[in-house]
Amino acid sequence: MEDLILRRARADDFPRIAQLNEVEVRHTSPMDLQQLNRLQSLEGYHLVALAGGEIAGFLLAMREQVAYDSPNYQWFNQHYESFVYVDRIVVAAACKGMKIGTAIYRDLIAFARSRGVPRIVCEYNLDPPNLTSKKFHDAFGFMEVGTQRLQQGGKLVSMQALEINSATQ
Repeated sequence: MEDLILRRARADDFPRIAQLNEVEVRHTSPMDLQQLNRLQSLEGYHLVALAGGEIAGFLLAMREQVAYDSPNYQWFNQHYESFVYVDRIVVAAACKGMKIGTAIYRDLIAFARSRGVPRIVCEYNLDPPNLTSKKFHDAFGFMEVGTQRLQQGGKLVSMQALEINSATQ
């Protein structure tokens, strides 16, 4: 996409970021402006993608050993010393298929490489299934390194890792 611009998220982007997250909350988790401000203070990488001058997607990620109480983030902290954790990536429904997520992940891989971080980690839903996320992460070479059920009878997630030295994209 010729007019795609990737840049660091700013506070004035937060209402749109929260709106995009709300549309996909079944695949992410709730995030109001207060929560977004808290996550921003923990982040190591928070990017927005602009298409046609409008925010079309975002990615929020953080490094290991920050004060984040997410059970998925804590799982990775218990299993790995060094990583970038993708807390959430969302692309606007109207922009699906435009390779915005791919552009964001390529930038994330370059970010991790430039800092000597050995892996990027994330999770996606197995139950209920998020096949779009599975296909997306498979294309980058992510591998399942575990599973975790959230809360009694809640979502089952696939814990994924991409070793940066083996990343091809």
